[in-house]
Amino acid sequence: MRITYVIHIVAGTLGLVAGYVALYSAKGAVTHRKSGMLFVYAMLAMAVAGMTIAAVRSRAPEINIPAGLITSYFVITSLVTVRPPDAGAKRWRWFEIGAMLVALAVGLTMLTFGLEAIANGGKRNGFPAFPFFMFAMFGLLGAGGDLRVMRSGAPKGASRLARHLWRMSMALFIAALSFSVQMAKLLSKQGHVPGILVALPMLLVLATMLYWLWRVRFKRSLRGVVLVRAHAENSTLVEA
Repeated sequence: MRITYVIHIVAGTLGLVAGYVALYSAKGAVTHRKSGMLFVYAMLAMAVAGMTIAAVRSRAPEINIPAGLITSYFVITSLVTVRPPDAGAKRWRWFEIGAMLVALAVGLTMLTFGLEAIANGGKRNGFPAFPFFMFAMFGLLGAGGDLRVMRSGAPKGASRLARHLWRMSMALFIAALSFSVQMAKLLSKQGHVPGILVALPMLLVLATMLYWLWRVRFKRSLRGVVLVRAHAENSTLVEA
């Protein structure tokens, strides 16, 4: 199990670094694509290792297993938004349905846990209601987005870029949240926890995500953004 802890820590560290590089680099450029792929692999390794530790060592499984599932869901669905696999229509449909069901299951389960926490005086197994409702929101919003895509077809242009940015940013936010929680525990042993320092990694992700979503969805500006347009046989890069 020790190697699992090492994988979890190393992958989480790599994921955070790669995620912030991808977040602040030119979208679609070489640096963004390479750091983004490293982020995907690191997040999946971190999530699997974290869920294994939670299940085997019983380390807050009601929080950590859903967190690992929704993180994996976000990075995979974000990646296939801009790089859909070369698969048949029927197989691809089943993938979309399966991903949506994972997000929906996480959302409904965490919503139930959150309501149980409120009914029990504000906590469930020692955890407050807020993290349950937060992950419930992530899951339900993700499933709702998947349902919309399945009904209206694959998003294009600004909509596709916004879907990709939101999902990758949410995965990075979860990683930053985990880092902040561990940092708060470490600093609390020193007797002082500067709130802004603990919250800074998450605030940076949220602020940057909101900026890009505003620029792409509301301002409708793709200036300087390089988009990946996937075709049936190959992919090309074009500058917007």
